[in-house]
Amino acid sequence: MESMLNKLKSTVTKVTADVTSAVMGNPVTREFDVGRHIASGGNGLAWKIFNGTKKSTKQEVAVFVFDKKLIDKYQKFEKDQIIDSLKRGVQQLTRLRHPRLLTVQHPLEESRDCLAFCTEPVFASLANVLGNWENLPSPVPPDIKDYNLYDVETKYGLLQVSEGLSFLHSSVKMVHGNITPENIILNKSGAWKIMGFDFCLSSTNPSEQEPKFPCKEWDPNLPSLCLPNPEYLAPEYILSVSCEAASDMYSLGTVMYAVFNKGKPIFEVNKQDIYKSFSRQLDQLSRLGSSSLSNIPEEVREHVKLLLNVTPTVRPDADQMTKIPFFDDVGAVTLQYFDTLFQRDNLQKSQFFKGLPKVLPKLPKRVIVQRILPCLTSEFVNPDMVPFVLPNVLLIAEECTKEEYVKLILPELGPVFKQQEPIQILLIFLQKMDLLLTKTPPDEIKNSVLPMVYRALEAPSIQIQELCLNIIPTFANLIDYPSMKNALIPRIKNACLQTSSLAVRVNSLVCLGKILEYLDKWFVLDDILPFLQQIPSKEPAVLMGILGIYKCTFTHKKLGITKEQLAGKVLPHLIPLSIENNLNLNQFNSFISVIKEMLNRLESEHKTKLEQLHIMQEQQKSLDIGNQMNASEETKATNVGSQIDKVFNNIGADFLTGSESENKEDGLQNKHKRTKDLTDTLMDNMSSLTSLSVSTPKISASSTFTSVPSMGLGMMFSTPIDNTKRNLTNGLNANMGFQTSGFSMPVNTNQNLFGSPSTPGVTKMTLGTPSTLPNFSAVSVPPAGAKPTQQRPTDMSALNNLFGPQKPKVSMNQLSQQKPNQWLNQFIPPQGSPGMGSSVIGTQMNMIGQSAFGVQANPFFNPQNFAQPPTTMTNSSSASNDLKDLFG
Repeated sequence: MESMLNKLKSTVTKVTADVTSAVMGNPVTREFDVGRHIASGGNGLAWKIFNGTKKSTKQEVAVFVFDKKLIDKYQKFEKDQIIDSLKRGVQQLTRLRHPRLLTVQHPLEESRDCLAFCTEPVFASLANVLGNWENLPSPVPPDIKDYNLYDVETKYGLLQVSEGLSFLHSSVKMVHGNITPENIILNKSGAWKIMGFDFCLSSTNPSEQEPKFPCKEWDPNLPSLCLPNPEYLAPEYILSVSCEAASDMYSLGTVMYAVFNKGKPIFEVNKQDIYKSFSRQLDQLSRLGSSSLSNIPEEVREHVKLLLNVTPTVRPDADQMTKIPFFDDVGAVTLQYFDTLFQRDNLQKSQFFKGLPKVLPKLPKRVIVQRILPCLTSEFVNPDMVPFVLPNVLLIAEECTKEEYVKLILPELGPVFKQQEPIQILLIFLQKMDLLLTKTPPDEIKNSVLPMVYRALEAPSIQIQELCLNIIPTFANLIDYPSMKNALIPRIKNACLQTSSLAVRVNSLVCLGKILEYLDKWFVLDDILPFLQQIPSKEPAVLMGILGIYKCTFTHKKLGITKEQLAGKVLPHLIPLSIENNLNLNQFNSFISVIKEMLNRLESEHKTKLEQLHIMQEQQKSLDIGNQMNASEETKATNVGSQIDKVFNNIGADFLTGSESENKEDGLQNKHKRTKDLTDTLMDNMSSLTSLSVSTPKISASSTFTSVPSMGLGMMFSTPIDNTKRNLTNGLNANMGFQTSGFSMPVNTNQNLFGSPSTPGVTKMTLGTPSTLPNFSAVSVPPAGAKPTQQRPTDMSALNNLFGPQKPKVSMNQLSQQKPNQWLNQFIPPQGSPGMGSSVIGTQMNMIGQSAFGVQANPFFNPQNFAQPPTTMTNSSSASNDLKDLFG
C-alpha cells in the first residue's frame, strides 16, 4: 500500500513538474490556468496536451505545449528548423476556420522553455486512442487506455476527416501533406479534427482550374520533426518528388487501414533507406489483394483499395469519399446533422428533433453523452425549440447515472425550469416528474422542481391544472413530507375551492384521495376532512369525490377515523349529502353503504368500550362484597333486620303484628313463623314484578327506587335462574337479606316499577317476547327451626334482570351474525324470539364472560367494497375516469 502511495505521489509530482517546467513564464499562463496532462498529439506526438480554463470566463480549453528540452540533443540550427516547422503548422491552423479543423482559442506563444497555444477542449489524439502512448503521462490515463471506438464513431470520424480534406482541397486549394493518426484530434465531444499543418502546401495558381503544388525533395538529413511521417506518405512524394490533392487521399487510405488494424500502418518504412523502402512498397501496392485488407469492413474495402492505388488519378477525391454508402449510416447521418444544425431553420430542426427519440436507442451511450447531449442543450437558448429538444434531453437523462445527470444535464435544465412560455415546457416536465425527483438532489428539488409544480397548480390554464392534478399522485411518494404538507396540499385545496371548473374541482378531490396514504393520520383528520365541508358545489361528481375521500380515510389501515369524529363531524356531513336531489340511485346507495359501515363501527367500538367498563365495575363490586363479608355476625344480623324492616315498610303490608308490650316468650315462639310468612309474601310480590313493563327508558321522579348501581348489558345474565333461587333462599335464611341489593320496594303495590298505575294482580309485558323470568314463588324456605349456616357471598345480580335495558338479550354470536342494517330494526319487536330460560341465560352469560369482552371491533373495512356508481357529470370525462380509478 505504501509503495502504491509513493508511486502515485511521484506521478503527481512528475506531472506538476512537467507543467511547471514547460509552461512557466509562457505568456499563455497569463490568461489561462493550466491543469492536468491528458494526451499528446501533432507530428511525432511532440505536443503535450493539458486541460485548462480561461481565467476571465472559466471557459474550458486544451493547452498544447512543446517542451524545448525534447530537442536539446540537436544542434542550434536544427533546433531552429524544428521550432520554425512547429510554428508554421500552428500559425497555419490558426488562420484556417472550419468545423473539421481543430479550433484555436489562443494563438501560439513562445517562451524560453516552450511553445504553447490553446484550442477547444480535447480528449486525445487518434494515435493515443489506437494505442500509441508516446509522450503521455505515466501511468497512462484509464480513459485513454480503456477507450474503444464504436462503429458509429469510426464511420463518422472518417467521414469528418474526408469533409475536412474536401474543404482544404476545394475551398483553400491546399494539400495537408501529413494526414496521420497523430494529426487527427478527438475533441471532448468526440469529433475528429485535423491539425498538424507543418508541411501543408498551397497551390501556386489558386485561381486556375488545376492547382499545382510545389514539392520538396525528401532530405534524410533533417531532424524527424522536420519531416512528415513516411508510413502515411504517398509514394509519389519520394519517388517522383510530386504531390497533389490525391496524395492526401492516399494518406486517408492508410489512416483507414490503421483504424481497423489496431493502429498499425499498412507498411513499415526504414527511415535509413527511405528510397528502397518506397520502391518495395510500390511493388506491393501494385499487387495489393483483398486478403491484405481483410480487417476492413467489406462495404468500404474496395474504396480503401482504390485510395491506396499507385496511380494518383485512380484514387477517389475527398468529395467523392463523403458520399460513399459506407458513411450512409443512421448514426453517422444523425451526428452529421447535429454538426450542421446551425445551418437549419426552426422548422427543419423541429422535424429532426421529433424523430430523434427513435434514433437515440440505436446509439452508444458515450456517443450520445459526448456528441448529442451538448448539441441538444445548446438549443435551450432558443425558447421555440425547447419543447422539441427537452423530451430528448430527458430521454438521455433516464439512461444516465445520478452522477452523470447532476454533472451533465441538471446545470443545463436550471434555466429551463424557470421558463413559463411556451406552456409545453411545463407539460413535458410534469410528465417526467418522477425522473426529476429521483435524480435531482433534494436542495435543487426544493429550489427548482417543486416551484414548477406549484406554478402549474396556480396556472390560469385549466388544462395545465388538470394535468398537474392527474400527475401529482404518480410522484407524491418522492416529495418530502414538509413540502407536501406546507406547500403542495394547500395549493391543491385552493385549486379546488377557487376554480370555476368542475373538472379541476373533481380532479383536486381525486388527487387528494390518491395521496392520502402519504399523509399522517392526524393531518388528514385535522386538515383534509374539515376542508371537505368547505366545498360549496353539490354536483354528483363532487359529492362522490367527497365520499371517496371519507371512504379512503375510513378504510385505510394507517389512517382511520375516530368514533368521536364519526359521530360529531363525518356522519352529520355525509347524511345530508346522501339525500341531495342530484344523486341517482347508485350514487345514493354508495352513500348509504358507507354511512352504514361507519355506524356499524361506531356501534361496535362504543359497545365494546362500555362492556369493558362494565367488567371493571363488576370486578370492583366483587371486591366490595368480599370486604363486607369480614364484618361481624352481629352487625350482619342487625343489617339484615333493618333491610327486612325496610322492605316490609315499602311494600305496605302490615306483616309485623303485636306491639312492643308483647312478652318475649310470644315473640320467640312466633319468630320463625313471621320469617316464613315474610319470605312467602316477598316471593309472591316478586313473581308479580316479573310481568311488569320495562319498556319505558326513564324512571319517573316519584320512583322510590334509590341507589341502583350502574350496570351494563352483560350483567343482566350474571347468574342462572336456579342459582338465583338457591342464593335468595339461602341468603334470607342466613339473615343476609338484601344488604347488597341497593334498592327498596315501593309502598303502593298498585304502582309498577316506573310509577305508572297498575291493576292489582294484573301486569303487562311489553318487551315483545314471551317472558320466562324466574318464578320466585317456587323458592323453598328452610324449616323454622333450622339453624342458619354460614354461606358464601350471595350473588343477587339475577334480580338486575328486572331493571336491565329494554333490548332483548342476544348472544355475541347472534350479534355477529346479524346483517349490517339489523341495528335499524332493533327497536321493532321481533316475532317469535326465544324465551330467556335458565339455559339460554346461562349460555349467554358463558359467551359474554368468555369471549365478548375480548373481541375487538375491526375498525377497517375492505376499500374494494366501495362500488363507485357511474357519474352523470358531462363536464369532464377525465374527472369521471379519475374517480373510477381512485374509488371504483
